[in-house]
Amino acid sequence: MTPDVPPEEWDRLLERTLRELPLRRAPAALETRVFSELARRAALSWWRRSFAHWPHLARVTFLVICGALIMVAFVGGDTVVAMVRSLLDFGTLPWLHQAGVLVGSAGNLFALLARTVPPAWAFAGIAAGALLYLVLFGLGAAAYRTLYLQPHNGR
Repeated sequence: MTPDVPPEEWDRLLERTLRELPLRRAPAALETRVFSELARRAALSWWRRSFAHWPHLARVTFLVICGALIMVAFVGGDTVVAMVRSLLDFGTLPWLHQAGVLVGSAGNLFALLARTVPPAWAFAGIAAGALLYLVLFGLGAAAYRTLYLQPHNGR
């Protein structure tokens, strides 16, 4: 920069110069790869895309199922089964009754484990799981470094 030209003028001059440059085409190989990847992504089924691209009914169903599972985990199976029984008539749908019994049993098992396992054991189990996850992550990183990041041709 010269001392007699203010920085704002340099910014405008640089912007004008860059705008006057001609546009360049991408190499043909890159253009082909990009368009083929865009076509591949457009052809994916809805369940293989991100959640925002799912149909509304599938999103609502997924959220309802997740909410029900969270309710079973926090409230307990018997309470959820009683709520569902009050909303539906199980006499016409025997398979739904069996599903309700299964969910109730799973909730009861979870509640029993939550009452009988000492909190110290639960925290120790969570810590052991976290430690094992870190070991798995470290082994995966070491395997990746060993298998894929090896120098080639003696470099």
